[in-house]
Amino acid sequence: MTSANSVSLTSLSEWSELSRHYESIKKTNLRALFDADPSRAETFSVQGAGLFLDYSKNRITSETFEKLLALSKRCDLTGKIAAMFNGEKINQTEKRAVLHIALRAPSSQPVFLDGIDVVKEVHETLSRMATFVRRIHDGSWKGQTGKIIKNVVNIGIGGSDLGPVMAYEALKFYSHREMTFRFVSNIDGTDFVEATRDLDPSETLFILSSKTFTTLETMTNASTARDWLLSSLGSREAIARHFVAVSTNRAEVMKFGIDPENMFGFGDWVGGRYSMDSAIGLSIMLAVGPVHFYEMLAGFHEMDEHFKKTPPEKNLPVIMGLLSLWENNFFGSATRGIFPYEQYLKRFPAYLQQLTMESNGKHTTMTGNRVNYDTCPVIWGEPGTNGQHSFYQLIHQGTRIIPSDLIGFFHSLNPLGNHHQILLANMFAQSEALAFGLSPEALRKQGIAEELIPHKVCEGNRPTNVILADRLTPATLGKLVALYEHSVFVQGAIWGIDSFDQWGVELGKVLAQRIIPELKESTGKPLVHDSSTNALIELYREKV
Repeated sequence: MTSANSVSLTSLSEWSELSRHYESIKKTNLRALFDADPSRAETFSVQGAGLFLDYSKNRITSETFEKLLALSKRCDLTGKIAAMFNGEKINQTEKRAVLHIALRAPSSQPVFLDGIDVVKEVHETLSRMATFVRRIHDGSWKGQTGKIIKNVVNIGIGGSDLGPVMAYEALKFYSHREMTFRFVSNIDGTDFVEATRDLDPSETLFILSSKTFTTLETMTNASTARDWLLSSLGSREAIARHFVAVSTNRAEVMKFGIDPENMFGFGDWVGGRYSMDSAIGLSIMLAVGPVHFYEMLAGFHEMDEHFKKTPPEKNLPVIMGLLSLWENNFFGSATRGIFPYEQYLKRFPAYLQQLTMESNGKHTTMTGNRVNYDTCPVIWGEPGTNGQHSFYQLIHQGTRIIPSDLIGFFHSLNPLGNHHQILLANMFAQSEALAFGLSPEALRKQGIAEELIPHKVCEGNRPTNVILADRLTPATLGKLVALYEHSVFVQGAIWGIDSFDQWGVELGKVLAQRIIPELKESTGKPLVHDSSTNALIELYREKV
């Protein structure tokens, strides 16, 4: 049989079978599917790693699912999963292994890369992080003036910011409330100014998160932080008491003034958007403590094991990945909504934007050929129930179908009257309303005036996944993040793209480096950009 990697995905017989199947069911209504199968909810739901997934309100039949599984088998999904876990260099364009799964593996479970157990190194770093965190928490680490550290500011960008911010907000219930945590990522000076406006430099610790210690935005903010600190504390010796680094560039860390003993590193087999459970998570550990951080890692690992060992038809990440591909490539759904019915997860959709779109926003296959099918949908979202009073209108009655994931918990961390019951009632109701809508006949039975009926009709047939867990704990957060990590992997594996490089990020950075000196002052040399960019630079010079 011809390898799926050697031919276009759309030329595979399994893809053609799915295309024919789509034509036969594309007008099928979810209400009809439920009416035809009273046990549909049971058939299309699964539990694993402490999570429950109801995917019955997707526009699929058992035949759809069988054909999706056949496509995944033809694309050797199981073999590709094994290759990742075995440390093969599946990031082909950068010739790197992809071993974020090693970041949460227990010390007793080695993961080998080129014959070396990287888990041993991971746990050595985790132990150093835990020791440092305990010193901050018990007050034995003090600032330059002898005051204890009360404020932590994480400076990073991309995965060095989005993961820590998301996890801090998600686990705030478990955090040390006597400490203040802030996060700076934007090169816009406002971000730094507002983050530090009310902080005492003598009680503030900065975490500089940059693997290379050369990232423009991070190092510009780092230099500003150093100036801010020294303007108050004076001596450069204060840098070593108020700055630590998450980096692998020892020379640049020392040059900045940070004691290399306070540098925490991670391997090049950790992608930025997969790094929140590495040393990049130092701010998370400072916020929630080592015990809760290790619980989060255990949650990650539990989902990793589920993904690795569970048959595809019961495998949560595989199912979610295949459903997303089905909606994206056959129904043409260009976006996907992520709606957590949990306020603590307010930054989760933003985190998933990078995880998904930086991974699978690609137009080239592993073989270097242009794809002739759509890859990654746009990921977006906000917490429920807020979204119900803004963009849900478009999801219910707009012209585009937007598949959505609704995430909720059986128990609230902050039980308050009947708030949580109302919250979950809304979540379940939205899933029902999106699936089944409101027909003209139902409106007539309600006595709605005929002229208003076209305006009030909701067509339904809007697909949703409902994901439920007992409550939001550090372990549950780890499971949810790993669920989406592996779902992203599944989609990329079938599309035949490299989900672990991000070359599209580089172009704008390179051009910015050319433009920065041109904005400062005229060099007397003609600008060599396009006419629009030249005009913008000249306008800036004129105005400042």
